Amino acid sequence: MTQDPPVPTDAPVCPRHPDRVAYVRCQRCDRPVCPECQVPGPVGVHCVDCVRQAQGRRRSPRTILGGRPSAGAMVTKTLIAACVAIGLIQLIMPLVTTRFAFFPALALAEPWRFITTAFLHASPMHLAFNMWALWVCGSVLEPALGRWRFLVLYGLSAVGGSTAIFLLSPPGSPSWLTLTVGASGAVFGLFAALFVIQRRFGRDTSAIVGLLAINLVISVLGSGISWQGHLGGLLTGAAVSAVFAWAPRNKRGVYAVGGCVAVGALLVALVALRAMLA
Repeated sequence: MTQDPPVPTDAPVCPRHPDRVAYVRCQRCDRPVCPECQVPGPVGVHCVDCVRQAQGRRRSPRTILGGRPSAGAMVTKTLIAACVAIGLIQLIMPLVTTRFAFFPALALAEPWRFITTAFLHASPMHLAFNMWALWVCGSVLEPALGRWRFLVLYGLSAVGGSTAIFLLSPPGSPSWLTLTVGASGAVFGLFAALFVIQRRFGRDTSAIVGLLAINLVISVLGSGISWQGHLGGLLTGAAVSAVFAWAPRNKRGVYAVGGCVAVGALLVALVALRAMLA
């Protein structure tokens, strides 16, 4: 019958396995580390405790604007899928359009219309054009902004478009009693964000300027098009993306949240002021 030799009292031992002599030391904490607790490093070895601490402090990757990377533009795809699904529901149940489209005369009594209208469309062609524009802009912006920033940009731009319709439609006028549908306000917010972000980082903006100019002309001269919604989405998207683009590097998260809350509060305040003056 054999027995392990006793551990010398003056020999270094592994803190995790006190019964094991360890003459190798961790390069970080300089504690003895036995073979089972050794993790190879660029120079020497580290103990498992130091490796875990280092992994806990490691920051997750960020985009150029401080958001978390969004592989595959999942938010953009989800928004497109939702709009297409609701478009099919509109064909089967036309009353859905009347219930959720933006209607200035009922905006205060049914405030959900400020956002639900962005998921409704007047025709398959209207839906197809907006979804194409959403995909083109979203596939560029979502990876740059991260998921939550992109989603908030889209949502606030949609609400900003409805807010502009409410502000610029006098009670009793034809526009006050007209249903408005479409993601165009949100899409115009994405157009504005593309321009602002490309401008911020010194990139060529000629393509987006040309696209914006064409769409603004169509908005003003085309019949049955809500130029107010396009304008509201454009201005809101520009404001939100400017906060994202020019936020201090070490405080991007705080500025992003605060800026979005401020823009949302401003939209609510404008609606409330318009209601009081009506």
